[in-house]
Amino acid sequence: MPRPIRIAVEGCGHGTLDAIYDAVTRSCQARNWESGVDLLIIGGDFQAVRNSLDLNCMSVPPKYRQLGDFYEYYSGKKRAPYLTLFVGGNHEASNHLAELYHGGWVAPRIYYAGAANVVSLGGLRIAGLSGIWKGFDFRKPHYERLPYTQAEVRSAYHVREMDVRKLLQLRSQVDVGISHDWPNGMEWKGDWRWLFKKKDLFEGDAVSGRLGSVAAKQVLDRLRPPRWFSAHLHIRYEATLDHAKDESAQTNGEGSSKDPPAKDSKLAAVHNDEEINLSLEDADETPGKSEPAKTVSNTDEIDLDHDDESIDKQTPSNQDATASVVPTRDGSATSAVPDYIRAQLPASFSKAQPPAAEPMLPEPSSFIPNTTTQFLALDKCLPNRRYLELLELPPRDSNDNDKQDQDRGTSDENNLGPLRLHYDPEWLSIVRAFAMDVIPDHTFNNDASARVPQDKGRGFYTPLIEESRKWIEENIVKSDESNLAIPENFELTAETEDNLNADIGAAEAAREGEGATDEGKSDIGTTKKSEMPLEYHNPQTAQFCTLLGIPDVFGQSTNEGEDEKEERISKKRKTVEEEDERERAASRGRGRGRGGGFRGGFRGGRGSRGRGGYRGGSRGSGIRGGVPRG
Repeated sequence: MPRPIRIAVEGCGHGTLDAIYDAVTRSCQARNWESGVDLLIIGGDFQAVRNSLDLNCMSVPPKYRQLGDFYEYYSGKKRAPYLTLFVGGNHEASNHLAELYHGGWVAPRIYYAGAANVVSLGGLRIAGLSGIWKGFDFRKPHYERLPYTQAEVRSAYHVREMDVRKLLQLRSQVDVGISHDWPNGMEWKGDWRWLFKKKDLFEGDAVSGRLGSVAAKQVLDRLRPPRWFSAHLHIRYEATLDHAKDESAQTNGEGSSKDPPAKDSKLAAVHNDEEINLSLEDADETPGKSEPAKTVSNTDEIDLDHDDESIDKQTPSNQDATASVVPTRDGSATSAVPDYIRAQLPASFSKAQPPAAEPMLPEPSSFIPNTTTQFLALDKCLPNRRYLELLELPPRDSNDNDKQDQDRGTSDENNLGPLRLHYDPEWLSIVRAFAMDVIPDHTFNNDASARVPQDKGRGFYTPLIEESRKWIEENIVKSDESNLAIPENFELTAETEDNLNADIGAAEAAREGEGATDEGKSDIGTTKKSEMPLEYHNPQTAQFCTLLGIPDVFGQSTNEGEDEKEERISKKRKTVEEEDERERAASRGRGRGRGGGFRGGFRGGRGSRGRGGYRGGSRGSGIRGGVPRG
C-alpha cells in the first residue's frame, strides 16, 4: 500500500506566512510527523505582495495595507519549509497573479494554482478555482490591464465563466477541490443552526441563496471530489454533500434532509442591506452545543471586505439584475423579475442558456465514481481561531507507490526526497484545446464590455479535447514523462522591496544634494510607493505555453509595441482621471473628502529585463482616488 499523502490545509493566508509555517511545524511535532507534511494548501487571500507597489493592486483600504511576510520569500531571504499550493481570493496582489494565469511559482516552493488548474502530487489529483463569485463579471474575459482603475482592482479577482467551463470538461476523478469562496448552498449540508448562531448575518443570504459561489457549486457538482476545502467566511465549518441524494432532490424539486424546513419561523428570509461582516470574533468554534453562542465584535480586527460594499449595493449579486429572490427548499433561489422586463435588460443580465442535450455523449458524471464530498472550511491565521487542519489522504490508484517514488525523484524507500507537483495530462489537453480552437484571442483586452464566446456544449468540445490529448501524449508524455513534472523555474520579475527602497534612498540622497527639506525628501518615498507597478511578462507563462504549443496571449508586455502601449496607457490615464473627478465631485456632494489614494501616477522606469514599464509617472497625472472605502 502506498503511504498516504500528508497535507496541511489553512484557511485565509492574509500575508501571515511565518505564522502559518510555524503553526504547521508545531502541529507536525504534536503528531510525531518528523518529516512534516508533503503539501500545505492555503485557501486564498494569500497576498503574494513582492514590494510596496503591489499593495496598490490589492483590494484593501489604503490605511489597512500591510506588506506582510511574503516579500522575504520572494526575494530569497527566506525559503518555504513546506511545498505550498494556493488559490487566489479577493485580497490578492492581482497584478502578480495575472502574470501566472496558467499557474506558476510565486517564490521557490510556493505554487499559485492559476485562475483554474488541475495538478497532481504523488498520484493525488488536486483541482483549484481562484477568486470569488460576482455574477455581473462572470461572462467577461480577464480584461483587466495595468494600470488598474479602482473598479479593476476589485474585478480582477472575480471568477470567470471560461475558467469554470474548462474545469467542467474534466471526465475523470479528482481527489481534492479547492475554492476560496464556499460553494453555493454548502451551509445547508452541515450544522447550519450552529453556523447561524455563530454568524447570524449569514442567515439572510443563505435563505435567499446568495451565500457562496455559484461557480464553485457547478464545479463541485461536476467533479465530485472526496474532499473540498474553502476559506473566505472566516469560520471553521464541516459539511457532507451526498451527490446522489442532492441530484435526486433537485430532479424531484425537493430539498434534502439537511435543507432548512420550508416553514421554519427561525429562518424567515431577512434582507441584508450591508455586506457580511466577516470580522466577527468567534468565542467558540465547536459545533454541537445546545446553548446559543455569543457573537462578540472585535474592534481590533480589520474588516478587509468593507471595500466590496459599494459594488454590492449597485450591482447584481448571485442573481441576475437586481431582482427580488424567492428561496426554494434546496437553498437556491429563483428570480421574481417578469420575463417581459427581463427581455428589456442588456444581454449581460441574461442567464446563460444551457447547451442543447446531446444524448450521444454520456454525462461526465458517469466517468466519476465518487458520490460523497467531505467539505471543510477554515478560518484565517489569528490567535484562538481554527485555521489549520492536518490530514492523511490516500492516493486513489493502487499502483501509485511507484508514482510516488518517481515524484520524489528516487526509488530508494529509505532515501525519499520531497514529493513534486506534476501537470495533469487531462487538464493540459483541455487547456490546449481551448487555447487553440475556442479562445485564440482571449486576452487582457481592457474592454469591460467584452464577453467570452457562448458555451457550445460537450458535443463541440469533446472531440477537440480528445485530439488535444493525443498531441499531449505524443509530444509530452511519450517523449519524456518527466516533462509532466512542473519545472522549478521561478524567476524574479518585479524588483524586491529592498531594491525598491534602495532606489528611493538614492532619489532622496539626490534630492538632499539639491537642498531639499526633510519633508521634501520623505515625499519621494510616499509618492513612489503610491504608484501603480509595472506590468511584467512572466517567463514561466511563456515556457508553459511553449510546452503546450499554444499562443502566449497573456504575455502582453512583449506582444505590444511601444506606440500601442503609449496609446493604451494614455486612454487609461484619461479614464482614471475621469473616474477620479467623479469621485471628487461625489465627495464634495457628501461634504467630506475621500483621502488615501494613488498619488504618484503610473510608474516609469525599467521593466523586467528590458520588458514592460510605463512612461510618464509624473505626479498628479495618475491614480488619485485609491480603492473606495465604502
